[in-house]
Amino acid sequence: MSGGGGEEETSLEFTPTWVVAAVCTVIVAISLAAERTLHYTGKYLKKKNQKPLYEALQKVKEELMVLGFISLMLAVFQGRIVKLCVPADTMKHLLPCPLSAESSSGGEGSHASPEASGHHRRLLAEGASAVEYCRAKNKVPMLSLEALHHLHIFIFVLAIVHVVFSVLTIVFGGAKIRQWKHWEDAITKDNHDTQSALKPKVTHVQQHDFIKKRFLGLGRHSALLGWVHSFCKQFYGSVTKSDYEALRLGFIMTHCRGNPKFNFHKYMIRALEDDFKKVVGISWYLWVFVVVFLLLNVNDWHTYFWIAFIPFILLLAVGTKLEHVISQLAHEVAEKHIAIEGELVVKPSDDHFWFHRPNIVLFLIHFILFQNAFEIAFFFWILVQYGFDSCIMGEVQYIVPRLVIGVFIQVLCSYSTLPLYALVTQMGTHFKKSIFDEHVQAGLVGWVQNAKKRKGMKAALGGSTQTGGGASTDGSSLGIQMAGLGHKEAASPLEAQPAKGS
Repeated sequence: MSGGGGEEETSLEFTPTWVVAAVCTVIVAISLAAERTLHYTGKYLKKKNQKPLYEALQKVKEELMVLGFISLMLAVFQGRIVKLCVPADTMKHLLPCPLSAESSSGGEGSHASPEASGHHRRLLAEGASAVEYCRAKNKVPMLSLEALHHLHIFIFVLAIVHVVFSVLTIVFGGAKIRQWKHWEDAITKDNHDTQSALKPKVTHVQQHDFIKKRFLGLGRHSALLGWVHSFCKQFYGSVTKSDYEALRLGFIMTHCRGNPKFNFHKYMIRALEDDFKKVVGISWYLWVFVVVFLLLNVNDWHTYFWIAFIPFILLLAVGTKLEHVISQLAHEVAEKHIAIEGELVVKPSDDHFWFHRPNIVLFLIHFILFQNAFEIAFFFWILVQYGFDSCIMGEVQYIVPRLVIGVFIQVLCSYSTLPLYALVTQMGTHFKKSIFDEHVQAGLVGWVQNAKKRKGMKAALGGSTQTGGGASTDGSSLGIQMAGLGHKEAASPLEAQPAKGS
């Protein structure tokens, strides 16, 4: 090791052992602290019987494992990646910044901090061998070591921002939904009044609050005005007490008629927690989207600006559709009846949703949250890595709208779209498995599995008694129903079960 400003980086062979031990201690301590935090968080969620949130935490761990594997792959193969050589002409097309910006930013390192400058010089020194290797072939490296390092950081930032934004959306949206609990409590209290419950009641449909707000206003005689009203409704009072009461009663009368005191609000929270574990993950098609964006992020195309409108438009479309489903339920009742005996009951149906599949809404919300997280992560990554004046950052007139749209999406999705989703998607033809409490789900699934095992053993032995065959058939029938619980309607014997489990 020689002194002077031009000394080379020292290897591990000539690094003091106390330095190596200290750095390893810090890295291991931070890693173990993070791992223990996740572990005890999982134990706490299991103790509180929060299985959906626990499974969401497991999903986060899976994403961290994927990121760790990506990091390992980049670290192991970076030497080979930077030695992939291509003709120089191929590196002059589809650039995020013009080549003139590269030459003008050559002295940028002089304005950076000493630590950043030293790190930059180290990357240049390590990449010099790759440059010389490709130059001997009259080619250039396909990806420099510094660019590979920046890409590595971006992948981590993207994953972390997506998880954080998903958690914030569920927390704020869940807080909004929990405000509806006093509606549930008020309805339950009214149901305890047995005297009024025994009196015959005739409901004039046109006078019902739900019908007056959803049918007698804009859109009664014009489908276009109906969609316009649904579009505007998502921005103010997206769900009212009359909406909640009507949809709640429609769900109970369809799926658990034998239990009018069914806690619909509790079920809705459980269903939302079940869906959260799907939203917090990063699926393969989302990674495909990232790759496509990185491909299209070409100078003067302003891809990062135009792509911000994708989640914005999708979010407005989803909110409008959910509001329109509520209006359709009101129209169905109002167009068929003038007065009805008893309470006004809407009829849930998959026909009100896109392609008759309510799950499409969850898929779109997942994509919207990821796309919005991608926009915000990309902005802050460019800001920290290259600075606000970087050519990748773009002009101010493109930056400000992106940030405004990102904040708007986060707020609207948390306080309007997600609560709408939690309520309206219960209006499908089939209920979700969250209608059962965790211990009821476990008991039913265990019983079904045991019944199937007994049937298999009897079939293997061959020739069982007629009584035994009948019991096995019943167990198999219930097993088929339980297996398709999330996809098709359960038979009537199961409809009384949620009454006990909720």
